[in-house]
Amino acid sequence: MDIQALIAFIAVAETGSFSLAAEKLFLTQSAVSKRVAQLEQQLQTPVFDRVKKKTLLTEAGQALLPKAKQIIQSLKDTQQAISDIAGKTSGKLAIAFSHHIGLHRLGPHLKQFSSDHAEVNLDISFVDSDDGYARVLEGTSEMAVITLFPEPRKDISVTPLWRDPLALVCSPDHPLHLRDNVSLEELSQLDMIFPGDNTHTGNLIHHLFAQENRSLKTSMTTSNLETIKMMVSIGLGWSVLPKTMIGDLEQIHIPDTYLERQLGIVELQGRQPSNAASAFKAMLLKTASIY
Repeated sequence: MDIQALIAFIAVAETGSFSLAAEKLFLTQSAVSKRVAQLEQQLQTPVFDRVKKKTLLTEAGQALLPKAKQIIQSLKDTQQAISDIAGKTSGKLAIAFSHHIGLHRLGPHLKQFSSDHAEVNLDISFVDSDDGYARVLEGTSEMAVITLFPEPRKDISVTPLWRDPLALVCSPDHPLHLRDNVSLEELSQLDMIFPGDNTHTGNLIHHLFAQENRSLKTSMTTSNLETIKMMVSIGLGWSVLPKTMIGDLEQIHIPDTYLERQLGIVELQGRQPSNAASAFKAMLLKTASIY
């Protein structure tokens, strides 16, 4: 099966368009069409349905897509492994970062790594932490530096790096402003900007209130911490943020309550890391606050 035909097939499947796939691959549309036609001829079945200007995967195409991605990823891994045999730290390194880490921790590390390993081409994506796990599992990213979930995940290797203490916060003109101690009962009656059920931070808050059989009065939901900070600052409700982000906000003090999450690296178990990935991981480990 021709590798270039598989690459063209994946590009059309991901973009939903032959013309967009051509732009992505820097080819003409006719060249992409020929490669897909060649693939369909080899498989003796169509992989796309062309319906009302839409390009949709057939049942055969749906079955082929994950296998095709595995083949291409295996080829890339092999090429990188051959390069690594010579002891070189070069090639492409695909890393996913959570938005929070990208904004608040990435800069100095990225500057240092780029200076030390100029031959490495960094392919950086900014994602929600849950998507970071998914990108590692599907091979799109060799590693992800994200908020770690406490529950182990199948086929994932985890390396904790940093503790990230959390604080309940409100704006300076909020009714709880300058209160020494606040109860969960009081908070449960006030509007909250909720970080989302699919986030570890959101799960921590749910667990905290569930321990006292309290429910949350959620006024808005967003997983973006910068958006949460903005909404809290203009008085739309209280919320929870990393302590490093409090800034001009007020911390709400709950007696005998401490919230923390961990930030770290996730990788695919059993995948041989490239020299570039190993170098990046070693650099981050030097800054780790968790051992």
